[in-house]
Amino acid sequence: MAVMDAEPAMTGPAGLIARVRAKLSGGSSEASLTRRLAGTIFIIRVISAGLAYVSQVLLARWMGTSDYGIYVYVWTWVLLLGSMMDFGISASAQKIIPEYRASGEQASLRGFLSGSRWLTFTASTLVSLALAGIVRLLSPWINPAEELPLYIGCMTLPAFVVANTQDGIARSHDWMQLGLMPQFIIRQGLIIGITGAAFLLGYHLGAVAAMVASAGAVWIAMTGQMVVLNRKLAGHIEPGPKTYDIGGWLAVSLPILLVESFYLLLSYTDVLVLQQFRPSDEVGVYFAVVKTLALVSFIHYAMSATTAHRFAEYNASGDKARLSAYVAHAISWTFWPSLAATIVLLALGKPLLWLFGPQFVIGYDIMFVAAIGLVVRSAIGPVERLLNMLGQQKICALAYALAFVMNLVLCIALVPRYGGHGAAAATSISLGFETVLLFWIVRQRLGLHVLAFGK
Repeated sequence: MAVMDAEPAMTGPAGLIARVRAKLSGGSSEASLTRRLAGTIFIIRVISAGLAYVSQVLLARWMGTSDYGIYVYVWTWVLLLGSMMDFGISASAQKIIPEYRASGEQASLRGFLSGSRWLTFTASTLVSLALAGIVRLLSPWINPAEELPLYIGCMTLPAFVVANTQDGIARSHDWMQLGLMPQFIIRQGLIIGITGAAFLLGYHLGAVAAMVASAGAVWIAMTGQMVVLNRKLAGHIEPGPKTYDIGGWLAVSLPILLVESFYLLLSYTDVLVLQQFRPSDEVGVYFAVVKTLALVSFIHYAMSATTAHRFAEYNASGDKARLSAYVAHAISWTFWPSLAATIVLLALGKPLLWLFGPQFVIGYDIMFVAAIGLVVRSAIGPVERLLNMLGQQKICALAYALAFVMNLVLCIALVPRYGGHGAAAATSISLGFETVLLFWIVRQRLGLHVLAFGK
């Protein structure tokens, strides 16, 4: 850690306390900057989690378990497809932008900053229209209560995709607040405000109304983010000619898209399979459990969002010592806070679930099963971003694909009989399998030790 910072290289709880103190006291090194940026992201995600939790609690109470389960099902499809329909550009931006800056390719940089958003908007609009057509074709076999919410979900996707792309661009410039606040705070606040106003005005708040509110919130937040991002880029990048290397962008992005896609499939398979085999009220209970444990995932997300473009920078400069130290730092700051957050959430699980409604407390046992996979996964930190940034996208995608297939098979085998408990067990087993695979891949391909403990 001496390569990165002038502080002692401590690990474990004592080291964590020391690092927290160092973070609070500031600092100018890369490690201190990373801690501040990751702290900013984590705070945003915690506030977002609070808002999301409030919105989900209110929606669950206002809508009832059945309508809430339908809303959760459709919104899960929006989250899953919306995060995949940008071709991986939101993630690859953190590799492409630093490389353009390092090589001085200003025309290519300007082209990417504007062209990437037009590309993802156009493609996602066409895909959304196709998905709406599929919903129409399958309407005889779709639950009538789900059909209109699914159409509204299709309308939401283009804005969701562009917001993700802008998030990647903003993070590549260390503008973490601009990248995350529109999606995670402003959007959640708008959902609460719109649905709350509808409820107070006496409108029936079913799955359709909740999806209309969510769609409006996504479009409004994305538009505001675009205006602010364009202004900041105008002051940061000198005007000039633009070149559009779309083929080059996709060559970098598509392998990363495979990684992101399998990761998302792994994340959402449990909810989607649960909807197919169990009643909507069980889906609502399970989703409440997932939301309650979301704080653990936010820690991993914060470090991933902060470190990805720096992995690319250090690798491009050939500074292997700094890269190795930075990886160790990121892993330690992922695992120990994740472990602490898990313990706290499990201790407070019953009252937190009760906020959704007394009937949701039956999901408390599921929390313990689901938490195992999250803690195990946090032990290797954001190594999937490390592999993506260092050109190991294909092998990383293969690891996620194998974990996804395992999760799907286990969910299909366990969910019909065990419900939410089976879904949580399938996901935890798959996350453990994925962790072992990624650890072995990084060890073999990069020669790095990527556990939070040991050598």
